[in-house]
Amino acid sequence: MALQLWDTLKEAIAVYTGLTPTSFFTILALAWAVYYVISSLFVSPDHGHVTPRTMEQMPPIQPPVQLGEITEEELRLYDGSDPNKPLLMAIKSQIYDVSRSRMFYGPGGPYALFAGKDASRALAKMSFEEKDLTGDISGLGPFELDALQDWEYKFESKYVKVGTIKTPGGSTSDEPIKAENEDTVNPAEDGPSEIPSETTATETVGPSVDDTEK
Repeated sequence: MALQLWDTLKEAIAVYTGLTPTSFFTILALAWAVYYVISSLFVSPDHGHVTPRTMEQMPPIQPPVQLGEITEEELRLYDGSDPNKPLLMAIKSQIYDVSRSRMFYGPGGPYALFAGKDASRALAKMSFEEKDLTGDISGLGPFELDALQDWEYKFESKYVKVGTIKTPGGSTSDEPIKAENEDTVNPAEDGPSEIPSETTATETVGPSVDDTEK
């Protein structure tokens, strides 16, 4: 059946075009190639190219602004939810402007949960758990501390440091030292209580000396 159709097609090509089947299909292929090339010359270069909406809506990157010392609550305001504010992140209480990597640390990015926080523990453990989004690195092992050090080197070389996190209750950290100083001074303050005993001893010895002079 297929051979009969092919024979019929060859006869039709020869009758209507006067060409052999090989020449006919060769010309047909060349015609398609020419059409494709010519049509591509008249198509706009933007045709078929869609710019992601996230790129269109991304605000221009502002130069880093030094914030000085701020609290963790204030740092949360720079998590990328407000496009008019810089995107900040902290490692070991040092705050960095990561606005240039908004695609990673901004909303919808793979590391968006680190933005606006001190993520030291999470980076050291390579963790994405909420409980590890803290600057507390106590109890970490040597391997985890080395990993955190690598992250810190990377941030120092790539991003601008714009501030530090204010340690809560920093003003009260000197109270134990003051208490120790008070304990040290107390014996000296109690010293005068021993002086009367020395005076009494002198008074006791005194009469014997007067009796000797007499």
